[in-house]
Amino acid sequence: MPHKITLIPGDGIGPEVSLAAKRCVEATGVKIDWEKAEAGSDALEKTGELLPKATLDSIKRNKVALKGPIITPIGEGFRSVNVAIRQALDLYACVRPVKTYPGVKSLYKDIDLVIVRENSEDLYAGIEFEEGRPETKKLIQEIEAQSKKKIRPDSGISIKPISKSASERIVRFAFEYALKHGRKKVTIVHKANIMKFTDGLFLKVGRQVSQNYAGRIDFNEAIVDNMSMQLVQKPNVYDVLVLPNLYGDILSDLCAGLIGGLGIAPGANIGDDLAVFEAVHGSAPKYKGQNKVNPTAMILSGVLMLEYLKEEKAARNLENAVSEVIAEGRSVTYDFKSDPNDPNIVGTQEMADAIIKKIKN
Repeated sequence: MPHKITLIPGDGIGPEVSLAAKRCVEATGVKIDWEKAEAGSDALEKTGELLPKATLDSIKRNKVALKGPIITPIGEGFRSVNVAIRQALDLYACVRPVKTYPGVKSLYKDIDLVIVRENSEDLYAGIEFEEGRPETKKLIQEIEAQSKKKIRPDSGISIKPISKSASERIVRFAFEYALKHGRKKVTIVHKANIMKFTDGLFLKVGRQVSQNYAGRIDFNEAIVDNMSMQLVQKPNVYDVLVLPNLYGDILSDLCAGLIGGLGIAPGANIGDDLAVFEAVHGSAPKYKGQNKVNPTAMILSGVLMLEYLKEEKAARNLENAVSEVIAEGRSVTYDFKSDPNDPNIVGTQEMADAIIKKIKN
């Protein structure tokens, strides 16, 4: 019986890297029945909706999706479609493995850690009040009355909800992930020294959940700014990091920098019975249609998807093939090369071709 999977090509370079990942996943021999769906600016042009109901229905029906990058405007326009998908489907756990591969340009070696980011709340909940609007002024007055603290009248306001229930399930997810994947330690990252009733709650709940895993998984805690320094100085001592939404987003990019960049950073968004797999990087519209960009992050997201589908052998075979191609350094895209004029630079699909040739079924 083939796996039924929703395929969302995405915007910009999304269709190109999605095609490369699709071809590599198929080359493992795992039977996939793909159902194509639209989201993002291309979907808006075709359907009048950024995130069509049909796309969400497809993911709900198939339970698993592979999604290409989708553009997110900065400071104006529509909110992130990526965030909208996660919230609409309650994909509360964002999992971003960070691993060095020989052949990738990096200042570090032997990094192998995992970011587990809470996906459903924090400042990404989208509860915002625009500067100058009547409701914003009214909210400022109410906050001042309740807190006895002054807010500048020309402020925009964002609300940061952190709940006990969401904190509990993401920390539990991190510990269960550690157990399942043979990890030894979970570190909870926070700013509870300043935000005592939001991050403080996250930390309090994390400590409580950790007691259920005592003797099986080590537990420690770190303030987010100190964690940033620690990751630069000694990333090898960390294993699984669990963080609220905003810190998880920021530190996952920092960790991608440790291993050579977003081009090799895969991601998964997981709920109780649904999952969407996507590269961490954006849609890079200036490279659209050039068959130029690195497909590795999207292909490694396909590896995570195969693991989720319990196709472990296929997942390992595909990851090993990716690793071999990168280590050889011949059939790789321009960003792997030290010389941009290297005559052996290949395109997106040609790198996928090289990976496919390495897959051992």
